[in-house]
Amino acid sequence: MGIKAALPRYELYLYSAVLAGALIWAGSWIFEASSDNVNRKAFKESVKPGWHYFGRKMDVADFEWMMWFSTFRNHILFALTGHVIFAKIFTLLAPKHRPLIFAAYGGLAVLVTMGWTFMTLVVSHCVILYSVALVKKKWMCFAAGLGTLASIKLEPYNSWQETLVTGSFDLQDVLFYGGCGFSIMRCMSFALENCDRKEGNYTFSDLLKYNFYLPFFFFGPIMTFDRFHAQANNTQLTRKEREMWNITTKALLHLGVILVVDVFFHYLYILTIPSDMKLVNKLSDWCLAGLAYSNLVYDWIKAAVMFGVINTVATLDHLDPPQPPKCITMLYVFAETHFDRGINDWLCKYVYDYIGENHDKIFKELLATVCTFAITTLWLGPCELVYIWSFFNCFGLNFELWVAKFFSIPPFSIMEGAMGEAMSRRIRGVFNAANFWAIVLYNVLSLNSLEFAKLVGRRIIFKGFPLSTLSVLLVTYCGVQLVKERERQQALLEDPDPVKPVDDGKEKAE
Repeated sequence: MGIKAALPRYELYLYSAVLAGALIWAGSWIFEASSDNVNRKAFKESVKPGWHYFGRKMDVADFEWMMWFSTFRNHILFALTGHVIFAKIFTLLAPKHRPLIFAAYGGLAVLVTMGWTFMTLVVSHCVILYSVALVKKKWMCFAAGLGTLASIKLEPYNSWQETLVTGSFDLQDVLFYGGCGFSIMRCMSFALENCDRKEGNYTFSDLLKYNFYLPFFFFGPIMTFDRFHAQANNTQLTRKEREMWNITTKALLHLGVILVVDVFFHYLYILTIPSDMKLVNKLSDWCLAGLAYSNLVYDWIKAAVMFGVINTVATLDHLDPPQPPKCITMLYVFAETHFDRGINDWLCKYVYDYIGENHDKIFKELLATVCTFAITTLWLGPCELVYIWSFFNCFGLNFELWVAKFFSIPPFSIMEGAMGEAMSRRIRGVFNAANFWAIVLYNVLSLNSLEFAKLVGRRIIFKGFPLSTLSVLLVTYCGVQLVKERERQQALLEDPDPVKPVDDGKEKAE
């Protein structure tokens, strides 16, 4: 229905109160479980002494967060700071050669960090995909790219390539798979864009300049070649009004979020508790629901902060990188669910939108989603957990279209047209609330474990029925309506007059 579907103000206040109360209630259960079990034997490896002035231990179960903001924080800051200084100096001296300067610093940093064998391996991937790109056949680019990606994701090829990189520091495995994986995806983007170029070919140096941009090299996000090439070669380096102020504000915001998350880790062991199934079985339904939801929120925060730090550096280089993912709290449809906007943009551009087109045909949508999740499965690394995750998210995306098609035919479309927009919004909110928990359950299994996801689903849907089931759905419904209200207000800001004339003289609500 149209964006005019506003709800009474008192109703929205009620939704806010219910949601706030439920979050506090669930948080209190998690806090109690964390405090009562801090010295539990199963927590020994993942709950360590924290900041001494808190007098509490800290949840350190997430290696990636600790790597970025604790263990290897200084190394990452040193590399990114060096890039900013180096890039700024040479951008002022030779603005036309910015991409070359970026690649030179990035290549040197990769060589020093990982050694010449890793550098040779990455360059060999570039050579293979550049050679295929010259043929200008998209199917060949996909075949070569996915084959190369499989070589670092499947045994025994990945183990053999990993032995080529020798070293002793703890981060080397992460840098190897991150560097190779993102490099191959960038090379595929280059090859596919070269296929679309009508005259001539991009040069091999263009590929190297694109691939060895250090802020994106090891950890992403992926910026498609067409966007990077156009922005990096732009010599009109001007700043928008208050752009530096916005960059500084975002940097300080990221720092504040990092501190807040670390403080929360002293009181809420949301990452460690789900790994102890004996403890999890004793927790209340509300505590389990809170754990499942908080794990997805945390994963979004981690992605937003990590990509936000990298994006801040890229923005200083006059680039417009992929933005952080949409907050999980704002999601109630599978079509908008992603945790890495760079990979999401890549998949949509080259696979999902290319095959699915307008996404209104059932069979085209099915083919598009199957192909998209097949590539995603290879990207994540094929295993039982990834297969299950891909299947359910692929099903959820298609099921949304099936339901939308079903309810768009009479008599359902006639019934919805007869009721008020506000009532239509309320009814849709019920379905969206159920869909939200499908998104949570389908994705929490990849963040924690299949056993935890099954337990949460069983307790909330079956054992907790009707009290836990309906109360959780009620709280989720309140949250969905608040999100819809925010979307409505944003839509009105972008288009204050949503009712516009059409060719036949009639008016329709957009």
